[in-house]
Amino acid sequence: ERILDIAATQFPDGSAYHQYQPLTKRGNFDVGSGFNDDPLWLIFGVAAYVKETGDLSILSESVPFDNDESKAQPLMEHLRRSFHYTVDHLGPHGLPLIGRADWNDCLRLGAAGESSFVAMQLYLALRLLDELMPNKPENDEYRVYLRQKAEEQKALINQHFWEDDRFRRGYSEQGSIIGSKNDPEASMWLNPQSWAVISGLATPEQAEKAMQTAFEQLNTPFGVEIMAPCYKQHAFDGANMLLFNPTTKENGGIFCQIQGWAILAEALLGHGDRAFQYFTESCPAAYNDRAELREAEPYVHTQFIEGHETPQPGRAHVHWLTGTASTVMVGCVEGILGLRPTPEGLVISPAIPASWDGFTMDKSFRGKRLHIVVDNTAHHESGVKQVLVNGTEVSGVLTDAVLTDGAEIKVIM
Repeated sequence: ERILDIAATQFPDGSAYHQYQPLTKRGNFDVGSGFNDDPLWLIFGVAAYVKETGDLSILSESVPFDNDESKAQPLMEHLRRSFHYTVDHLGPHGLPLIGRADWNDCLRLGAAGESSFVAMQLYLALRLLDELMPNKPENDEYRVYLRQKAEEQKALINQHFWEDDRFRRGYSEQGSIIGSKNDPEASMWLNPQSWAVISGLATPEQAEKAMQTAFEQLNTPFGVEIMAPCYKQHAFDGANMLLFNPTTKENGGIFCQIQGWAILAEALLGHGDRAFQYFTESCPAAYNDRAELREAEPYVHTQFIEGHETPQPGRAHVHWLTGTASTVMVGCVEGILGLRPTPEGLVISPAIPASWDGFTMDKSFRGKRLHIVVDNTAHHESGVKQVLVNGTEVSGVLTDAVLTDGAEIKVIM
């Protein structure tokens, strides 16, 4: 219901509000729209729902555009328009325009500015649409088109944004590169590195280099900073994060939501030790014995944590008003614990600290109760050698046909 409710606020051209009032279903179009990451989140949300539930019927649900029933179309058409809005708004290098901003509200690159974050979103969205598209002959041509667009974006991202050991952040309207390793400030940004892995765009070599560089240049005892060095003397005109003190908020602070993406990226690379390290560094419960440092409730995530250049590194701010909990949950459940749903079923591929002997999980999946025992007596960070379902070895995706209610699953690493 929530997905359909949000989809109903989408505009006919595929664009979306950045913010809207749930009761009126309306937002302030002048300041509450034009963020070009927004349309693509609908694709990710629907894909996550379908993978978890196996319910493809939602794609056929009739949903209005702009809450106008006369403009209702199947939800799949909403997803198509989300994608086409992005493809119809490409910049001088053939990469997605950032619009007013992307996920980073303070990054204003101008009308012709291009965002590597939105480009990586688009690459993943193309792959997900291909996955969700009903397997019918009439969709074959469109599926080929999606794959061609994905390959085009992959090539452009590598051509314009990959630089030795990192992915850059974007292009300003004037054509200046943001996030080059040669920049005196803001030369390393976390999101392009983690999303290059999450989207599946990075090669194994690129992924290892990018995430290692991010660890070396951005990690602190309290979490991973959003970028570094923070802006002080060399900010461009649209770098609104300069309004904040060094290593706070978007100006190099430890933004908590993106910790979840860093956790997931490291887990997808099989780096169980580092994924768990990232989790514990900013986990509220990890501060129970030093609450005077964090100065926030030990049971709630905050928007950001002060970074290494502030008078009190580790102090947390803006509680309750953040999407951190759900993002970190995905990083932990799908990343560290390795419970990764697909349209066909469930893949179990943990990435945990090598010191762990193993762990157990109980999961409800598509109306079935599953009891999962992970055996890591070999003390690996990742890699599954064998999966047994009710004593029978199964490889690949655990399909609905294999998973019975009350199934006993053993995973040997």
